[in-house]
Amino acid sequence: MIQRLMLALFIVLLINIQTAVAKTYEIEVHGMTCAFCVDSLQRKLTDMPSVSKVQVSLKNKKVRLETEGDAPSIDTLKQAVLDSGFTPVKITVLNDENNPQ
Repeated sequence: MIQRLMLALFIVLLINIQTAVAKTYEIEVHGMTCAFCVDSLQRKLTDMPSVSKVQVSLKNKKVRLETEGDAPSIDTLKQAVLDSGFTPVKITVLNDENNPQ
């Protein structure tokens, strides 16, 4: 019984630690004009370590990016967008569990 309780507490602690470092970013991107642009940017950002979800909107010219664990720095995100051939106009942290807004 005690072992099951300890295991359950460990799992809850592990989930809380993972959530505690999760961040959601929104990146305004200049230069996206077609579906190929969206696909290119989506692939580049999805391949980054610690990135769990990427949504690219051609209509809004924005990317929403969710991270886990050691989130990439803002400079790393900027460089990834630049490497994809686009210009990151503005990066906003929408959800930072370490620093709630």
